Amino acid sequence: MRLLFFALLVIFSSLAANAQFKNIKLAEAKAGDKFQPCEPSIAINLKDKNNIVVGVILDRIIYTEDGGTTWKDATVTSPFGVYGDPAVVSDSKGDFYFFHLADPSGEGRSNEAWLDRIVVNKSKDKGASWGEGFSIGHNPPKDQDKQWPVISPKTGNIYVAWTQFDQYGSKDPACQSNIMFSKSANKGEKWSTPIILSQTPGDCIDDDNTAEGAVPAVSSDGKLFVAWSNQGKIFFDRSFDSGDTWLRNDLAIFEHVGGWAMDIPGIMRANGMPVLVCDNNPKSSASGMLYLVWADQRNGKDNTDIFFSRSNNFGDNWTQPTLINNDTSGKHQFFPWVTIDHKTGYIYTVFYDRREQDGNATDVYLAYSINAGISFTNVKISETSFVPDEDVFFGDYTNIAAHDGVIAPVWTRMDEGKTSVWTTIIKHEDLVKLAETKK
Repeated sequence: MRLLFFALLVIFSSLAANAQFKNIKLAEAKAGDKFQPCEPSIAINLKDKNNIVVGVILDRIIYTEDGGTTWKDATVTSPFGVYGDPAVVSDSKGDFYFFHLADPSGEGRSNEAWLDRIVVNKSKDKGASWGEGFSIGHNPPKDQDKQWPVISPKTGNIYVAWTQFDQYGSKDPACQSNIMFSKSANKGEKWSTPIILSQTPGDCIDDDNTAEGAVPAVSSDGKLFVAWSNQGKIFFDRSFDSGDTWLRNDLAIFEHVGGWAMDIPGIMRANGMPVLVCDNNPKSSASGMLYLVWADQRNGKDNTDIFFSRSNNFGDNWTQPTLINNDTSGKHQFFPWVTIDHKTGYIYTVFYDRREQDGNATDVYLAYSINAGISFTNVKISETSFVPDEDVFFGDYTNIAAHDGVIAPVWTRMDEGKTSVWTTIIKHEDLVKLAETKK
């Protein structure tokens, strides 16, 4: 009997050590799909952490009101069209905003109106239904692309930054790409005339020398910050008056070694664009701290890594980049995203990781920090690995949200050339417990 007890104990301990968080499939490719699901974005209702909304390319919303036990679907429509790059955020009242690209003709690239603006749709009922959408940055014949929003906890202002192309994909040296900015002070219904943030324009090829990947962040007292990549550098700009005035010259804060576009075996296209967040909890000792995460290949083209830096003086100075992935495998970690739980100040990142695999087999990892980024703990959150196919579009990003101890990463995986979108809903204390079992 004693031997049986110890045998069962060993088996139980082994299972516990290898336990993973329950992965939840939200969307999967189906026959006849014009676009396979990818590029997921996720937000947690700031008034109800059991209400979580996910946006998936092109026009899909998947939402839960019970903390992830059950999920429902909705579709976003707009007279301006819905064409990818979904970005979902929640305001302090619990309303959700879904930002995306435009396609008013419904004909895609074949029509000149494609990408003629940024669009935002709003939901006031936890993601179940969405308004027709509001127009941002309509400036034909220029193309608007790759937007990301943030909402001020102080004023409720909504800010969005994106890339404007003179002509998307053009190789004409005279064509420019620039980082744009607009804001709304009335819950997304009206938007300011866009301004150009970037003093250094890029080309229009949609590659390393294109100005792309703008992500804004905002502090608890309303200070506004934006980071992006262009020509092998990570640029930074800031405004202390809600976006009315900015630095006279962008700050080139880091070398983006190898550029933001990178080759990852099995991925049609990959990038290491920077993601910026700010601790906006006024009670935190790190309140106002900026955190920046990106990927590059300074350690070799076969060894992409995830890097982290922080600034405690509004971006004037930054700490030396440190690795978030704690492996010594010399393998790829890529497509990072970062968020912060403003209730706790804890930082969470999600990324793809091949440290335990051979070839192109890929896992999903979450790394978290409870000490303002001084150190990160890495935890594998995917239950199984997957092998991507470079002939199938995989999207340009993952995403992650955190609020009041709930962490919600979201990612794309690919099986036999078909994409699907997944999440796992994690409580911080469970994340710590799993990390402890792996030591």
